[in-house]
Amino acid sequence: MKALSRLALALGASMLMSTAVYAQEKTFKIWWYEAADSAAGITWKKALETFQAKHPDVKVQFELKTFDQITKSGTMILNSAEAPDLMEYNKGNAVAGLAASQGLLTELDAVAKERGWDKVLTDASNQLSRYDEKGIYGNGPLIGVANYGEFVSVFYNEDMFKAEGVAVPTTLEEMEKVMDVFVKKGITPIAEAANDYPAQHLMYLFALSKADAKWVSDFQAVRAPLDTAPFVYAGQKLQEWVSKGYISKDSTGLKAPDMANLFETGKSPMVVTGTWYGAQFGKIKNFKANQFLFPGNVISPASTGNIWVVPKNAKNKDLAYEFIDITLSKENQALFGNSGGLPIAADPADVTDPVGKIEVELFNKLVAQNGLGFYPDWPVPGYYDVMLKATQAVIGGSVTPEEFAERLKEPYDEVQGDQ
Repeated sequence: MKALSRLALALGASMLMSTAVYAQEKTFKIWWYEAADSAAGITWKKALETFQAKHPDVKVQFELKTFDQITKSGTMILNSAEAPDLMEYNKGNAVAGLAASQGLLTELDAVAKERGWDKVLTDASNQLSRYDEKGIYGNGPLIGVANYGEFVSVFYNEDMFKAEGVAVPTTLEEMEKVMDVFVKKGITPIAEAANDYPAQHLMYLFALSKADAKWVSDFQAVRAPLDTAPFVYAGQKLQEWVSKGYISKDSTGLKAPDMANLFETGKSPMVVTGTWYGAQFGKIKNFKANQFLFPGNVISPASTGNIWVVPKNAKNKDLAYEFIDITLSKENQALFGNSGGLPIAADPADVTDPVGKIEVELFNKLVAQNGLGFYPDWPVPGYYDVMLKATQAVIGGSVTPEEFAERLKEPYDEVQGDQ
């Protein structure tokens, strides 16, 4: 009996010890919504492997979410006991800004300084990671960290350029002369799609050519009634380019994939679109695709990507900070670029993938000249549909440039007046 009692006591002590060890085991919960075969999915998976190797005693609990889940349920998740330690979060006033204004996110300024993130990320890179008490981007505490970027540029067919003896333009006037060469050959120089977002990007590039950083900041933050002068100019240029044959009036019925197909099949030597097409265009076999920034512009439609946020309710914030460290490391940033993405803090020399290499160089140039213009549909709820229809109309010639700008001003000023 005594032996059995001693055995029971020993087993009891062992169970208590195991329970104590289990209770002390940390669980790192991380959520993101990038596809496994995307540049972000590939590099963040590698970062998670690096993290696990450094912390074999930590249980990693990863969950793949969707963009819609975070958009629709983000604040509810953040405000619950189920919030992860780290999550990818949608940038912008309506999502990250709202959560920040409600006090649901950890402020990271002190952490950024302590861990050296402030040496890796520039003020321009952090614009969409800072939100004030009203949830407006650009000022206030740092509540997130971005590690990739995106921008709109001109992709071009090197073979067609060489065949016609034209060089990459450095000014808008030079670009129009290049396009004249192709028009004389019966070729529409720019593949376009006005029944989707691409034509809005071209329109916004024209507007940004007549804007400065203050105009962009005021426009995006809805600080004053809309100054329409840049949009009137944009409408004028779109109609001028249609009349000169630089873009087709038929683009009013085309979607982004139609536009991409025109470029990929060699029917148009240029296309104005974002870096999200870089990897796809880099795989073209029948010609070599390259890209350049829209000539003459200091500012382009561009931004950093979505951000890592640490919920106020996170249980293991130090582990979250360490994972962010890894995603900002030289190795991880190089992998991002070599996986067809646009890392925000990579050394261009470390990116050997041709597409990633040129995109890193161009993005770094934009950041250095304070050239991230964000996107035209961001400021006002429902603005995307308003802008799409107005851009279609001005390209199709059913409205004047002044009427086009007025269509953008009315819903914008309505929201601005409510603030």
